[in-house]
Amino acid sequence: MNQLFVLSFDTEQAATQALHSLRSLEGAGKVHFEDTAVVTRDADGTAHVKNEASAATEVGAGIGGVVGLMVASVLFPVVGLAVGAAVGAGIGALTHKGVDGKFVEEVKADLEPGKSALFMVTQEVNAGLLVAALRPYSGKVIQTSVDEEFEASLREALKKA
Repeated sequence: MNQLFVLSFDTEQAATQALHSLRSLEGAGKVHFEDTAVVTRDADGTAHVKNEASAATEVGAGIGGVVGLMVASVLFPVVGLAVGAAVGAGIGALTHKGVDGKFVEEVKADLEPGKSALFMVTQEVNAGLLVAALRPYSGKVIQTSVDEEFEASLREALKKA
């Protein structure tokens, strides 16, 4: 079951650093992200969304690249790889299980200038590991889809930073 986390931070740098800490957990095989995005609002009010490729898009691109390479390996291997990867990424995007775009727009509209929000959709994640990785950062929980105990421990950890 996928779990949604939306956290706000006082700066873009804090959201980006928090995401990098979480990505190190992913690199160690401790968590798997379906989707992540950092939303920021400049001091002048301009909003930006930095959406990383979702796992579905990455997997689709990889599979498509391999299939394209196999199909076109005799004639045009480089073109086959590129076309296959593009088609695979498109298929992966169609099966996207990430954050709802409307919800991102709502949070973006409510975000104060200079602030940021981190969106994450994970598969099952260990509460202790996630909380420990986010403990160094000061932030607030906007929304989660986890149980009350997990969310409370996350709120407390983000307060203490």
